[in-house]
Amino acid sequence: MRVTVLGSGTSQGVPVIGCKCEVCRSLDFRDKRLRVSIHIETEGKSFIIDSGPDFRQQILRERIESLDALIFTHEHKDHTAGMDDIRSFNFLQKRDIPLYGHQRVLDQLKREFAYVFEEKKYPGVPQVKLNPIENQPFTVDNIEFTPIEVMHHLLPVFGFRIKDFSYVTDAKTISDEEKEKIKGSKVLILDALQKEDHLSHLTLSEALALIEELNVETVFLTHISHRMGLHDKVNSELPDNVKLAYDGLQIEL
Repeated sequence: MRVTVLGSGTSQGVPVIGCKCEVCRSLDFRDKRLRVSIHIETEGKSFIIDSGPDFRQQILRERIESLDALIFTHEHKDHTAGMDDIRSFNFLQKRDIPLYGHQRVLDQLKREFAYVFEEKKYPGVPQVKLNPIENQPFTVDNIEFTPIEVMHHLLPVFGFRIKDFSYVTDAKTISDEEKEKIKGSKVLILDALQKEDHLSHLTLSEALALIEELNVETVFLTHISHRMGLHDKVNSELPDNVKLAYDGLQIEL
């Protein structure tokens, strides 16, 4: 199983042109973060979780040639805005692309991409098949996904566990019941926006406290704002089993 981090950044705290902070001036490619998304390859299948505004750029950069399903954590634009760009996979694969998400998320997609769901479709629009999910395991092409419900302030968001890998973004709080789904993972990718307090995201200190509680072997932090600081500097301050994710990172399980 291979997991590729397509994006490790966020729309929160994105600087205006001309920002002089050290992260925005950094020449380290790991400090250049697109919106969060991951690509999962397992048993010959290809899945992507979330399609933000940078989706097309990420797909081209990683040379992803097939897509068996697109799975959504929640309906915010930094996780859904690039959905239209799956049309290239329609063209290559000659079939509809399954979309998985809570019914609330699928309804939002219908509103934002209304032209995709018209009775009389314009030629060339994305061809998709909607699959509503709840907070219970579901299977895509014989691969089991276990949703992990977290709270993004007042909004329920799904993380996912696939085999020994768990992915949790846009989280502020997680119930004890949902934490149990993460325990035993070999690798966890976890939300950690910045060092300062935030209403709807885990801070660095909150993420580290949760990691200690979960006792996961290896953790990568994602959904990182430029306010977090330089990649190298922050990494040097982290426990041995915790690192910042970066765009293009590949994890083998």
